[in-house]
Amino acid sequence: MGAKFLPVDEQLALLKRGAVDLVSEEDLRRKLERSRAAGQPLAVKAGFDPSSPDLHLGHTVLLRKMAHFQRLGHRVIFLIGDFTAMIGDPTGKKATRPQLTRDEVMANAETYERQVFRILDPGRTVVRFNSQWLSPMGSEGMIRLAGRWTLARMMERDDFRTRFQTNQPISLHELLYPLVQAKDSVEMAKLPDVGCDVELGGHDQIFNLLVGRDLMKEERLEPQVCLTVPLLVGLDGHDKMSKSLGNAIAVDDPPREIYGKAMSIPDALMWDWLLLLTDVAIPEIAARKAAVERGERHPKRVKQELARTLVAQFHGDAAAADAEAEFERVFADGGAPDEVPEVVLSAQPLAAALVAAGLVPSRKEAQRMVDQRAVSIDGAIADSWQQPLSPRPEPYLVKVGKRRFARLRVR
Repeated sequence: MGAKFLPVDEQLALLKRGAVDLVSEEDLRRKLERSRAAGQPLAVKAGFDPSSPDLHLGHTVLLRKMAHFQRLGHRVIFLIGDFTAMIGDPTGKKATRPQLTRDEVMANAETYERQVFRILDPGRTVVRFNSQWLSPMGSEGMIRLAGRWTLARMMERDDFRTRFQTNQPISLHELLYPLVQAKDSVEMAKLPDVGCDVELGGHDQIFNLLVGRDLMKEERLEPQVCLTVPLLVGLDGHDKMSKSLGNAIAVDDPPREIYGKAMSIPDALMWDWLLLLTDVAIPEIAARKAAVERGERHPKRVKQELARTLVAQFHGDAAAADAEAEFERVFADGGAPDEVPEVVLSAQPLAAALVAAGLVPSRKEAQRMVDQRAVSIDGAIADSWQQPLSPRPEPYLVKVGKRRFARLRVR
């Protein structure tokens, strides 16, 4: 006897939460109806290129959508793009990505597998590497694959078209990326123990996902449904979350770091984060927003609830409570964290000491922070970046900005 599934309308309500593109809802409904009648789960594909070792909350928007399918009883294929990572996904890039070595890709892939199961159910997740079918293709297979698409169609992609119009180089291997991603869907659909009924991706991936749908039709396979999710805006409130932009919260960040960073986001960003990063019901999010707009609820309280939820997802409720208490003591009461790193230094001017302690990246930044009155020593605002830190028995407690602390023991 097959598995039992919720009514299709109830499934669709969860799957469409926060979605941007759905091509097509009619096809997804038909597949869900067939799945429910047969008692067989859908095969849902999402590919991740291990181009860096750390996952951040932006990645978890897609992982949470995968978890939605799992919650409904469907099977998720977590496809690690060990082959495609060596090409480098050009999506949204203004310049060619550096190509990674095989060793770099596999080291990153190991950390991905460990991190994703904080969100996904291991029992409903199939892990595959796309080198399984892409590596054996060889040069002949790759040329044949390239021959199935025209340059004109490839240049319909916004990022390729923009780079071409601004005279930015486009490498030939980048043009292959959408086709290779599409080939993943074709090959997975042919494997009886894998399959590919639905492909998930970020909104910027819709072109690639649709190429996969087209190639599947050409091979007389049932085309995949394409469902995309938004790109999460990062801590700055402007750009998409990215480690390289310094506006990210990593999945592996400690509880206090996650809580503090979440509390730093602009108020206007809270509502999208609640929708995309939590299970708070959509009517409840709307009610909280309306209460804030009427002045009946302080936005800080809503943000605290969000921060607690995010910490609890990765570290548990106890860690979330501790992180909140720490935040209140440090930032509301003007105290210092329980754990402050201690650095031993020789006597030197303040700016040099801040750099040596890792509190700022450069002396220029140290000068800027002091000039903005954002540096304090033992609770007193620093007057000059040139002031000396002389030896004394007890360490100096130095604070830079809102969240950077160090005890500097000067000898």
